[in-house]
Amino acid sequence: MGSKTALYDKHLASNAKIVDFGGWDMPIHYGSQIEEHNAVREAAGMFDVSHMTIVDIAGEGAEDYLRYLLANDVAKLKVVGKALYSGMLNEDGCVIDDLIVYRTADGFRVVVNCATREKDLAWMEKQAANFAVELQERPDLGIVAIQGPKAIEAVKTVLADQAELISQLGVFFGQPAGDWFIARTGYTGEDGLEIMVPNDAVENFWQQLLDAGVRACGLGARDTLRLEAGMNLYGSDMDETVTPLESAMGWTVAWEPESRDFIGRAALTAQKANGVPHKLVGLVLEERGVLRGHQKVVVAEGEEGEITSGTFSPTLGYSIALARVPASVGSNAKVEIRKKLLDVKVVRPPFVRNGERVYK
Repeated sequence: MGSKTALYDKHLASNAKIVDFGGWDMPIHYGSQIEEHNAVREAAGMFDVSHMTIVDIAGEGAEDYLRYLLANDVAKLKVVGKALYSGMLNEDGCVIDDLIVYRTADGFRVVVNCATREKDLAWMEKQAANFAVELQERPDLGIVAIQGPKAIEAVKTVLADQAELISQLGVFFGQPAGDWFIARTGYTGEDGLEIMVPNDAVENFWQQLLDAGVRACGLGARDTLRLEAGMNLYGSDMDETVTPLESAMGWTVAWEPESRDFIGRAALTAQKANGVPHKLVGLVLEERGVLRGHQKVVVAEGEEGEITSGTFSPTLGYSIALARVPASVGSNAKVEIRKKLLDVKVVRPPFVRNGERVYK
C-alpha cells in the first residue's frame, strides 16, 4: 500500500480505479478516461494532485538561494503572487526536476513532483547550507486542480467569498485566501485553478465541487490532456540524463544577467556553444496506430530517436507523441510500430490549446 491523500476515501466512494503513482495510491480514472478528458476540454474537471510536494522558502537569503538553485530567474517575479516554471538542474546541466515557484509575501512557495520528492528535498537542503534560508515542507495542505473553460466560474460559485480574488487573478498568479492558496495555473492546456487546501477542509471542498457539476478526473486524463498541451512529464520527457536544451525547455533558462551563476550554467553554456545534439519535438500519426513511449523514430538514414510520451488524442482523434530526436530532423519521420515503419509529421508542440488544434 502506498501513501494516501486526504481525498482517498472520496475516490473510493466514486468507484475510482486506484493505481500506484510515485508511491501514492491515486485514481487513474472513475470509469471513463475519455469522458473525463472531454469534460476538461468542454466544461470543467478536477484532479486530486495532493501527492505533489509543497515547500515554503523564507529568510533574507531566499531570493539569492533560488536564483542559484534554479535555471530560471526568480528575480523576474516583481510582485507578490507571480509564478514561473523552471528546471532544477545538477552540475551537468541535467534536470533533477521541474517545478513551479510563486513569490509570496514571506518569501517563495515551490511545488515539486511526488516521485522525486526525496531527492529534491535532499538537493534543496544541501544547496541551502550556504544561504540564510529556511525550507518548510507543507504536508498539511492538499491540492485540487480544477480545469476547463467553465472551471473558474464553477469554483466561484463554491467559494463565493473568494470570487472577487479569483476574478482578479492573472494567468500564472497565485494568492492566499486565509489558509488556502488559489493559483491560476494548470497542466492541461485549459484555463483553470490549482488550489492548495488544508487537509481538514479538502473533502468538503471536493464534494462541493462535485455538487456544482465539476467532474472528478483521474491521472489518466491528466496525462492525455498534458500531452495534447505539449507539456513535459518528468521521468518520461526529461530526467537527470538530459538538459533543458534537449527537452524543449530552453525557454525556461534565464541567461541574463550574465552575472547570475546558477547550478548547471557552465555545462549548458558549453552544450550551447558546441551544438545541442538532440531536441524534443512533436509527432502526429494521422493514420491508424498508436504512438507509445520508447518506440523508435527514424529521421534519416542512420539517424534515430525515441518517443518519450505517446497517446491517442481524444480531442484530435488520432495519435500524438513527444520524441527526442537528432537536431537535424526535418518535417517528416517514421516510427516503428509492430515492425512496420509508419510515416509521421514532425511538428512543434502544443497540439491542442483551449480545445482546438494549434500545431502547424
